[in-house]
Amino acid sequence: MRRTAGGSRAFALLLVLCGAAGLLASWVITLDRFKLLEDPDFVPGCSLNPVLSCGSVMESDQAEAFGFPNPMLGLAAYAVVICVGVSLLAGAAFPRWYWLAFGAGCLFGVGIVSWLQFESLYRINALCLWCCLAWLATIPLFWYVTSFSVRNGFLPAPGPVKTFLAEFTWVLPVLHIGIVGMLILTRWWDFWTS
Repeated sequence: MRRTAGGSRAFALLLVLCGAAGLLASWVITLDRFKLLEDPDFVPGCSLNPVLSCGSVMESDQAEAFGFPNPMLGLAAYAVVICVGVSLLAGAAFPRWYWLAFGAGCLFGVGIVSWLQFESLYRINALCLWCCLAWLATIPLFWYVTSFSVRNGFLPAPGPVKTFLAEFTWVLPVLHIGIVGMLILTRWWDFWTS
């Protein structure tokens, strides 16, 4: 088992890009949330129709899962992701505990995203495009960080799993995003086809 590990340039860039995408989404949602608090009649720019309705999502109870607006958590979490990516680009190597803590944060993030996906599709009955960008940032982030930890021996896994992840990590986020896309498509099939 390795004691420390740094990441490849590609992995570091993936972290920076996913973190930047999530940070952008969180920032825009936070700004729109402030505007909505100032003016209850404010309509966010991404409220395009009954399905793509950021305002409906922002005004839901689920938008404050921890007692404060969810994007505030995203502002901090995605900033950490960017910092880790930039540190890797600079040649940093982190110990096992660091990667496990980072992976736990990514697991928490994908868990929250999955819950929000369910809530958006089946309870709120609307999608926020900026939230979807955060989903698209979090899903590959989770799978690639998990793969990195398994391949470096920080998380135990059998040899075939390590071999698969060494070559085909990309399959997991593509499959995950594809399933979410199919759920969205089938949930509003009548709307999209009418």
